Amino acid sequence: MNTILQKAVETHNLEKDEIIYLLSNDELSEELYTAADKVREEYVGNEVHLRGLIEFTNICRENCCYCGLRRDNTNLKRYRLTEEQIIDFAHKAVTYGYKTIVLQGGEDMYYTIEILERIVKAIKSFDVALTLSIGERPTQEYKRLKEAGADRFLMRIETTDKKLYEEMDPGMSHENRKRCLNDFKVLGYEVGSGSLVGLPGQTVESLADDILFFKEIDADMIGIGPFIPNADTPLRDASNNNFDMSLRVMAITRLLLPTINIPATTAMESLNSNGRIIALQSGANVVMPNVTEGEYRKLYALYPGKICTGDTPSHCRGCITSKILSIGRTISNTKGFHKRR
Repeated sequence: MNTILQKAVETHNLEKDEIIYLLSNDELSEELYTAADKVREEYVGNEVHLRGLIEFTNICRENCCYCGLRRDNTNLKRYRLTEEQIIDFAHKAVTYGYKTIVLQGGEDMYYTIEILERIVKAIKSFDVALTLSIGERPTQEYKRLKEAGADRFLMRIETTDKKLYEEMDPGMSHENRKRCLNDFKVLGYEVGSGSLVGLPGQTVESLADDILFFKEIDADMIGIGPFIPNADTPLRDASNNNFDMSLRVMAITRLLLPTINIPATTAMESLNSNGRIIALQSGANVVMPNVTEGEYRKLYALYPGKICTGDTPSHCRGCITSKILSIGRTISNTKGFHKRR
C-alpha cells in the first residue's frame, strides 16, 4: 500500500499536502476506495442506514449560482407542502420502515419558527430521528427547534474557499455559514456538512482544506456531492465530469473521520448509473431515498438528471433495499446516530 494511504488508514490523520497527493493521483484511486471501504467496515460495520427524505419546498430566498432552486430561476414551478402533507409523508415513511426523517427545503421563510416547531413535534411523535436541512436562521430558532425534538442539522459548507464561496453564493456570508455550524454543535445537534465537488474555479488545494475542515469541526455526517450544471443557472456551461473526484473526496473523508455517517448521495447516481453502490463500496454507509410524493419529486430540481423522480416512495424503498442486499450489506433497523469511539 502507498505510504501516505497507509498512514491515513492507521492514524486517520494526514497533512494537507498528503491529501492533495491522494486527490491528484489517479493511479491510487482503486487502492484508496478499497482502503476506505475497509475502514468503513471496521468502524461502522456493514449496516446501511436509510433516511427518508421529504423535500418540502422548492422556494428559496438565496441565489446560489449552482442551484436550480435559486431565487432568480423563473423557469421552475414553485411549491410548498402544507404542514399536513409533510406530517403525512413522514408518517407513511415510518410505515415503510424508515427510522430517520430528513426535512429538506429551500430557504423559505414562509415556514416560521412556530410552524416548524409544530412539524418537528408531530414527526418526533412517530419515534424517529429527525434531521433538518432548512438553511440559515437565527441561533434562537435553532435552539427552539432542538428543544422541539430535532436531532440533527445538515448544512453543507459547499466550499471552505471564502472567495469561491462568495462568488458562488452571492449576498451570503461565509462567516455566517460557519456560525450556523458552530451553533449546531453548541446546541447539541448531530452536525452534518459537506462539499460540492467540481465547482468552476475550485482547486484540489481547497478540496483538501474542505476535508481538514470537516475534521476540525468534528462533524457527525458529511455529504459529498458532485456539481452538476443546471441549464437554469449561470453555471449552465460548466464541466460535468466530477464523479471520480467526488468519490476520492468522500473516500479520504472516511479515512480521516472513520466513525462518521457518510451518505451515498443521489447526485452520484445521476452521473453514474451505479453511483450509489460504488459510493457504498468506497466508504459510504447511508442512503437517503426520497419519500416525497407526486409531482413535487420532479419540481425539487436542484440539478438535471435527478434519479427516481417518477417513482413512488414504496418503489424507492424496495429498489434501494435490493441493491444494498446485492452487495452483501444489510439495512439498519436503528436510528443510526453517530457512534464515536
